[in-house]
Amino acid sequence: MSQHVWTKSSHCQEGEACVHISVTAETVLLSDSATPSPTSILTTTHPAFAALIRMLRK
Repeated sequence: MSQHVWTKSSHCQEGEACVHISVTAETVLLSDSATPSPTSILTTTHPAFAALIRMLRK
C-alpha cells in the first residue's frame, strides 16, 4: 500500500477521538486513526464525500 499523508480533522475532541483524512487524485480516504491499517480505511469518491459534507452541514 502506498504511503498517504493523513490530516487530522479540525473538529476533534480531546485525545485521539478524531477523523483523519487523506486525499488522492481519485479518492478520499477516511480513518479514525492517525496510523490506519488497510482494514480500517473507508475509501470514497470526491463527489460522494462532498455529498456527505453537504448533508452533515444541514
